[in-house]
Amino acid sequence: ASYLVLGLGDVYLGAPVATPIDPRHRLVTTKYNPARTWTPENAVGIGGAYLCVYGMEGPGGYQFIGRTLQMWNTYRAMPQATTPWLLRCFDQIRFYPVSADELLEIRDAFPHGGYPLRIEPQEFRIKEYNAFLTSIADQAATFKNRQHAAFLEERERWASSGLDAYVEPSAPATSDSEFATVIPEGCRAVRSPVTANVWTISVEPGQRVAAGQKLMVLEAMKMEIAVASPGAGIVEALNCAPGAMVSAGQHLVMLRHDIA
Repeated sequence: ASYLVLGLGDVYLGAPVATPIDPRHRLVTTKYNPARTWTPENAVGIGGAYLCVYGMEGPGGYQFIGRTLQMWNTYRAMPQATTPWLLRCFDQIRFYPVSADELLEIRDAFPHGGYPLRIEPQEFRIKEYNAFLTSIADQAATFKNRQHAAFLEERERWASSGLDAYVEPSAPATSDSEFATVIPEGCRAVRSPVTANVWTISVEPGQRVAAGQKLMVLEAMKMEIAVASPGAGIVEALNCAPGAMVSAGQHLVMLRHDIA
């Protein structure tokens, strides 16, 4: 398949969003639900009918189909590009199989100009493309019908095995009703800035903390949000637990003022 780049920055750092020029090559997939919290750099994925190459580690929801070389070079322009991002809109990209060891060597050499890409100039003419689509219309329709039928069959298998709906796993309850909401004398409450999941807790009751010290990390919409201590003090109580959902404004930590 030859993929036509229709946009850049689909996720991060000039990541291309592309789709095959030939409609008979267009794979269609669902996205992860819930999305992954981590995706490796240079992973190739498909979401819907679009392909993306992840330019850096981060969250993501596209289904993995392969791995490739760098789309982005932070510190210098790659020999094949005059910008930190490799591709441009309306570039066409094709993938070729290599071994895992070869890929590691390519990734090590490519940012330093040690691996030349095969680049060929080509013009995309919409008149010729429309004529091509007309010439394969029957084959494309047959492919699409077969693809749709296979998708419906797969949905039936999902339903029969109970995989057609995502069920949120139960988590420890951490509503304010289960924890003290009255702020003890000499203490202050550290509140949640957003509705989120508690990712990690870095402190424990009785621990002395400094102003700006990280108390915990929340996770919302694939973002990590660090909650810092507003001042020096001693952790009086924790009003949440790892893995639980907290509401915006909920008391996370009771912090006793440091009088030392």
